[in-house]
Amino acid sequence: MPYLNEISPANLMRQLGGPDAPAILDVRIDDDLATHPFVVPTARLVAHTQIALLAPELGKQKAVVVCHKGKKLSHGAAALLRAHGVAAEVLSGGILAWQDADLPCTPMAALPAPSDEGSLWVTRHRPKVDRIACPWLIRRFIDPKARFLFVPPAEVLDVADRFQAAAFDVPGAPWGHVADQCSFDAIITGFGLTHDPLERLAEVVRAADTNHLTKVPQAAGLLALSVGLSRLYKEDQAQLTAGLPLYDALYRWARDGANEVHEHVEEQ
Repeated sequence: MPYLNEISPANLMRQLGGPDAPAILDVRIDDDLATHPFVVPTARLVAHTQIALLAPELGKQKAVVVCHKGKKLSHGAAALLRAHGVAAEVLSGGILAWQDADLPCTPMAALPAPSDEGSLWVTRHRPKVDRIACPWLIRRFIDPKARFLFVPPAEVLDVADRFQAAAFDVPGAPWGHVADQCSFDAIITGFGLTHDPLERLAEVVRAADTNHLTKVPQAAGLLALSVGLSRLYKEDQAQLTAGLPLYDALYRWARDGANEVHEHVEEQ
């Protein structure tokens, strides 16, 4: 039975993927990280001795602390955060329980280099489907602070090299189209994010991005909205900001509402 101030893996997974998701703080020691070299999506590695230093940064944001088994390290770290005014919980059972629940696990080797400013990514300018969907996926399931550069197609790989950024959705980039899979699929696979709702959303993104609109009914709507956003916004960063809530809504549909239909009630 979970202790007070604990959250189950299933409940934490339901809180991920939205703009108000908690900060995930992984306080495992090096030996435990070596035996289980993966993290809960969006987790930030923090030494348990340094956890209180994060309190001013977290402010009113909720936090969930993860250790190996959900015992002394995470309970002590969460208690320190609460002593500094942060609403902090512990992942019940730790990373071992998360793994046993068969939930998405991101390999540490795939994680972008840590940065206080957020990881840096670069892609082609004038985005439509994949190049808005991928930043949404990265911000919601990999790095909430991630930053995105939109540049001319011919400059993407050189900008990635000069600015130590991860390139995506361009030939030769680490994260791009393979066969009938788009960049969104590549990131899901590479970062261990396989999960039914994300797979369902990926089907919509893939069909819209590759013009297979008859395969997935929602794809035509996503393409129409994406084209509309690209016409409304001339500045790529403004378009990204406007597009993120669209994918927040699509993810909630994929998670909770994919079987729901709208019933028209005729007036009597």
